[in-house]
Amino acid sequence: MALAASPDSLAGQARRLYTEELVKGLTHVVQATLDQARTLLDKPSEHGTMMRRRDLVQALMKGAQGWHRGMVAGLRRVLTQGATASRPLDLPPPGGRDSLTLVPDDTIELEIVTSRLALAVMDRASWEFADLRSRVAHLEGRTELEPHDMLRAHVLARIVFDAWRGAGLTLEGWREVQATLHDELAALVEEAYHETNRWLVEQKVLPEVDLRPFIKRSRTHPHAQMGFGGWTTSFAGDGNSASMALGSPSEYPNSAGFAGPGRGHGPWMGGGGGGGASRQVGEETRLMTRAAPLARSREHAEAVLGRLNRLIGRHVPSFSASTRNAGLERPAPVMSPGLARAIDSAEKGIRQRVAPTTQRGEPMVTTPVLLDELHHRKQALKKAAATPEERATIEIVALLFQSILTEDRIPPAVRVWFARLQMPVLRVAVSEPDFFATIDHPARRLIDRMGACVMGFDSAAAGVNEALEKEIKRIVQVVEAYPDTGRRVFQTVLIEFEKFLEHYFKNENEMTKRGVSLAQQVEQRETMAIQYTIELRRMLNEVPVQEGVRQFLFHVWADVLATAGMRHGAQGEQTKAMKRAAADLIWSASAKVTREERAEVIRRLPLLLKSLREGMANAGMDQPRQDEHIQQLNNSLAAAFTAKAAVIPDDRLRELMERLETLEELLPDAADVEIDESMVLDLSGHQSSELEVVLEGGSMPTPAMVAWARELQVGSWYMLDRGGHTEPVQLSWHGLRKQLSLFVTPQGRCVLFQQHRLASYLQAGLIVPAQDEALTVRATRSALAKLDVDASRLLS
Repeated sequence: MALAASPDSLAGQARRLYTEELVKGLTHVVQATLDQARTLLDKPSEHGTMMRRRDLVQALMKGAQGWHRGMVAGLRRVLTQGATASRPLDLPPPGGRDSLTLVPDDTIELEIVTSRLALAVMDRASWEFADLRSRVAHLEGRTELEPHDMLRAHVLARIVFDAWRGAGLTLEGWREVQATLHDELAALVEEAYHETNRWLVEQKVLPEVDLRPFIKRSRTHPHAQMGFGGWTTSFAGDGNSASMALGSPSEYPNSAGFAGPGRGHGPWMGGGGGGGASRQVGEETRLMTRAAPLARSREHAEAVLGRLNRLIGRHVPSFSASTRNAGLERPAPVMSPGLARAIDSAEKGIRQRVAPTTQRGEPMVTTPVLLDELHHRKQALKKAAATPEERATIEIVALLFQSILTEDRIPPAVRVWFARLQMPVLRVAVSEPDFFATIDHPARRLIDRMGACVMGFDSAAAGVNEALEKEIKRIVQVVEAYPDTGRRVFQTVLIEFEKFLEHYFKNENEMTKRGVSLAQQVEQRETMAIQYTIELRRMLNEVPVQEGVRQFLFHVWADVLATAGMRHGAQGEQTKAMKRAAADLIWSASAKVTREERAEVIRRLPLLLKSLREGMANAGMDQPRQDEHIQQLNNSLAAAFTAKAAVIPDDRLRELMERLETLEELLPDAADVEIDESMVLDLSGHQSSELEVVLEGGSMPTPAMVAWARELQVGSWYMLDRGGHTEPVQLSWHGLRKQLSLFVTPQGRCVLFQQHRLASYLQAGLIVPAQDEALTVRATRSALAKLDVDASRLLS
């Protein structure tokens, strides 16, 4: 009968189910909030804080029921009255110029609170919402939900906060328990979305949600991928269409300065409407207030695994128990002998079927043939399985690899090697249940790392480098050769793969090795320049050197010494000449009180100026800048002639000469040098046709963004928005302590970032991962969708 329901009726039933799921969980939200308030009250705190928390506990004990009733009533109201019931309150009504008024500060605070709650909810529930939005919009024959549709998170956020204020609770009290409210409501909404999606799938409504037709591409680059974690993908529609993870711009009211999650100029959004500047401000505000990207990515992956385990646990309770106990000190499950023999047989059969057959050794098996072969092997394995857990594990692993092997961004030559990993992974998954319980299992990490490297820009069409393909082949063969070592072999080859990538980009990849060599030279030069600067500062700390000369030595001549040291060695004649020039400059700039001293300065000056110009020219400085520095030094020398400079004793000058000659022995360890933008002398001197050094752009990064910049993995692909042009880049090299990072385009252009600048670009969304989620996480979501349609396949 449900199948015969009209589309509009199904959409209404879906909203009703979503409402009921929320109502069922609101009691727990209220209780968790009250428990957290009591916990905070028990903690030591200042008197003012303690009094505020005491008032909150008393207010919650008095108003908890009213808050709960208000939320339930608000949900029922928007369900029956429609989107207009959820129009933001307290905002000035639309009108002409005569009706324009200032927005009260209290209203802005309310909008900020509800916007943050909506963002927290969508950080966790973005994927479920994307699927539900597609299904409901499909039922209603539209491209997008209404801006204030009750399914949107900001509608619930408004209801929750209005009910909070209606129950006599304060904004200060909300802030005390805000973290708990965000966590509890996010979990509740995610589950409500999931249950509603599951019911719609049972009604045969878009069992397979294909989001690609709805993704808006930038005109600057037709192949731009989805942004990280679904932040930045948007669905077709008008300029106010919703972003994939966060809803429409109108979902987050602009009265508080939040322009919505979309960016008007990125490669992952279609243009729409005006307000580019305000959108950039909104984007930056959003990135500043959201959780750290690494934590958010991990939470998303763990949420997907959690939903998988809950779904399987409803049909195979013992499977769920085994994954929950995976981290405990318990004996590992023992694979049944029949299944062990069947896996060995399947592995041999697959190995023979996908063996190289061309002169180049390229596998010629097509994807349909691969899938057919693996399906045939799956049925044989299920017959050999002795327990429901084994059959469920076989089905899940098969679904994971079905998704991986149908990923069109994996080159065909590499796809067959991924196929050969299925049996080793199945063997590990049966004996180690934490494969389904944690994202850190080395088998998952290996597949994700290899996938991130080969799923680059147009790699499926262009193929993959022969050296990289050979390494993936070697890794798979090593894993196959040690079937009884479990996770250890995966961990071992993962470490080997990371080492290979470092060597590969440095020595074997034609597109990157020249850029890596240049970047290493830049790092060496900058490190040496900073070392020279540090030691020069120590040497001159108590020496009365004229300030203009001091700054010239720190900011210019340290770089000259580093350049000479790199090219000619620490004891090379050119390097020694540059050191003598520094000593002569210090002597010349000290006070000259006798006629003989002044005559000696005049005699030495032409040779000194010649040495200074040669040194600056060798360091890459152009003529106008040389002239500028020489003019400043002339002023310092003039001060010395008029005896306005301080006198440096002869014994101190001799000591400085000796220390300059042995300067390299005094330099600090390179491992202790941090290349930050305040000490980098002049990276623009490294600009060339082969290497672009990024010196500006981005936003002030948070500590979370700086941490993220350090954690970017070599080999992964990103979308870089620079100079009004967007292009894919691959991270090819990290420098010492990851102070510098080199990205290379498919055409071989090299782009070098200092760590803080890279974090600034990440903060501003000017560089984003090309893949929205890891390969195994995407495969797990695909498996979830199929199991939602037919969970009986787990035991069939």
